[in-house]
Amino acid sequence: MSKENGMSKKNDLPYRLGVGAVVLNRAGLVFVAQRIDTPGDAWQMPQGGIDADEDPREAVLRELGEEIGTQNVEILDETPDWLVYDLPKDVRKKVWKGKYRGQKQKWFAVRYLGEDADIDLNAHKHPEFSAWKWADMQHLPQLIVPFKRDLYQDIVACFSHLAGR
Repeated sequence: MSKENGMSKKNDLPYRLGVGAVVLNRAGLVFVAQRIDTPGDAWQMPQGGIDADEDPREAVLRELGEEIGTQNVEILDETPDWLVYDLPKDVRKKVWKGKYRGQKQKWFAVRYLGEDADIDLNAHKHPEFSAWKWADMQHLPQLIVPFKRDLYQDIVACFSHLAGR
């Protein structure tokens, strides 16, 4: 893949630029939530797009405010590289009006400084999640939809040194 334009030689659709957050509580467990629009028992970490001219660090904090109702975190670490995942073709047609093949994301590990009661999935006018829980980092790849498992394995490998702290 060419890093300059986000295009892949295999596909002429670009990757959507985004960010993701590995939100760790004081026990080193990770915040995961169920998407409202995804049936089944799939859980994911907060993630979202980067607005035009937005810094990835600003974007991850904005996304946390929108998705979990709080930005009460400190950034601990970030992935050294951008990570990508491809959407399955049947999903690609439904998501983002078919304009993107998947996402190219910068992931951040953040320490949650608030209390569980401060998390508000309905803080934004268009909530994305219906439920949430704390999970062991090593279990994250088994909790996500299958097409994001490789991405989550990379995230775990990058941030596993922060789990359990």
